[in-house]
Amino acid sequence: MLRNATHDASVVTVEFDTGTRTRFHAIWLRDNALDPETRAPGNGQRLITIGDIPADISVSAAEVLNGDLNVTFQPEGKTVTFPADWLAEHTYDCDRNRPLGQTAPGITTWERGIEAPSADWNEVHANTAAKRGWLAAVAEYGFAKLTGGPTEPESLLKVADLFGYIRETNYGPYFEVRTEVNPTNLAYTGLGLQAHTDNPYRDPVPTLQILYCLENSAEGGDSIVVDGFRAAEKLREQNPEGFALLAGYPARFEYKGSDGVCLRSRRPMIELSPDGELIGIRFNNRSSAPFVDVPFDQMEAYYAAYRQLGDIIDDPAMGVSFKLEPGESFIVDNTRVLHARLGYSGAGSRWLQGCYADKDGLLSTLAAMDMAQPEAAE
Repeated sequence: MLRNATHDASVVTVEFDTGTRTRFHAIWLRDNALDPETRAPGNGQRLITIGDIPADISVSAAEVLNGDLNVTFQPEGKTVTFPADWLAEHTYDCDRNRPLGQTAPGITTWERGIEAPSADWNEVHANTAAKRGWLAAVAEYGFAKLTGGPTEPESLLKVADLFGYIRETNYGPYFEVRTEVNPTNLAYTGLGLQAHTDNPYRDPVPTLQILYCLENSAEGGDSIVVDGFRAAEKLREQNPEGFALLAGYPARFEYKGSDGVCLRSRRPMIELSPDGELIGIRFNNRSSAPFVDVPFDQMEAYYAAYRQLGDIIDDPAMGVSFKLEPGESFIVDNTRVLHARLGYSGAGSRWLQGCYADKDGLLSTLAAMDMAQPEAAE
């Protein structure tokens, strides 16, 4: 609840009952007004444009009523109520001095030693709490397993159905991961693969990948996941100048392994938002193209940082490993978590199917479930 409010023509200052004080600009409050003339009651979408707000918008009155804020705007003569909890959730008058490369709230970085987040196939399909816990683990840790599933081909599509939709690519709705003759991709061999993010040559990159095991009697072939955000944090701690180089200059990636396909992207290996938040990792030696966007006098230092990041990623202390059994799968946030594979022998069989999906669908499903929880509790 709010304790009191003061204002001048351009700023409203409120004090919460906790003693916290924060400011809001008149233009910001008017743009975010919650009345039905400003936002559609059904879906909350804004009904006005920035041009509909008077350029000389000002506050003529601001008072606390029943713990919430009432504001009157001029020259419209319009009064709007802002709930106290809404203001607390959307405050922007706060300390912005965040370290470069800091992760967003709700993300937990990790190394070897954590227990892989896991859920049961039947439970997530039948129990809302179990499904929510599985989705929340992907959001927080960037990966999670699913066990006890069926062993029929295309079962992975039912994993994506839990939260969203398949993202079809040149590989089709899904792809087979097993040894091929004359493969178009090294994933289709028995070779071990360095930890990597998938498809860095796409823009936008697929943000989720699902790998589903149908057969796995071959010797070896264990799956390994590495937290790219934790690797970036380590690089920043050990070599801040190198971190800045990998974040400040774009790398280049390319794939042209099949007829009619030539994919290219130009993005940094460590991607930051404009305010410095760590939002993505692209790391895939197999698909790296020549780096031509780094200045001559920075190229050697850039390569040194690239090598150092690779050493961190390759460190066994960074990886969580597991061998998928038939009916098991795992999902990774492909903008963050790298996955690797140990080599496997020709004896026995190893058959996985993989597909891509979009993280916004998973986060939307999770957020909608969280919003529905209070209603369910009532």
